[in-house]
Amino acid sequence: MNKDKNNVAYVDGQNLYMGTSKSSPKWKVDLAKFRIYLRDKYSVQKAYYFLGFVQEGIDYEKLYDAIQSAGFIVKFRQHNSAMVGKKKGNVDSDIIFSIMKQLAEKEKFDKVILVSGDGDYKMLVDYLIEKKKFEKILFPNKKYSSSLYKKIGAKHFAFLDEPDLKRKISYSKK
Repeated sequence: MNKDKNNVAYVDGQNLYMGTSKSSPKWKVDLAKFRIYLRDKYSVQKAYYFLGFVQEGIDYEKLYDAIQSAGFIVKFRQHNSAMVGKKKGNVDSDIIFSIMKQLAEKEKFDKVILVSGDGDYKMLVDYLIEKKKFEKILFPNKKYSSSLYKKIGAKHFAFLDEPDLKRKISYSKK
């Protein structure tokens, strides 16, 4: 790890979950291992984990606690109460806004690491590459990564389901 770097990670939680739980075979990311990986591999000082809507209940509280305990800063997308349960997370605009706000307010950070397979971030990724503020997009699943990113070059993306990486960050029953 380069301790002089101050990189920031943005995780699309719904995309990470769906990209691993819908893969074949299914697998689960150990968030604590993943956070350590982000710190060690990409010098990530702050890692934001974006989630769709807030639901109350013990199971959801355990999830939120686990995300925070792993070292992520949890960010919730707000929804109209009539939409709860009817709409997926859809945190794309929140992540894009957060990154652009950091740039506009000239917050001190070196580069962005994005965790998603969603093509909705393509314009942002292109802009960050142009401004030399982009490190990598980490796709949860090869099969469901957007083809829009093919032109950015392999140096700007990686797949979490690559066997060696998957072994490092997957949840293992003890």
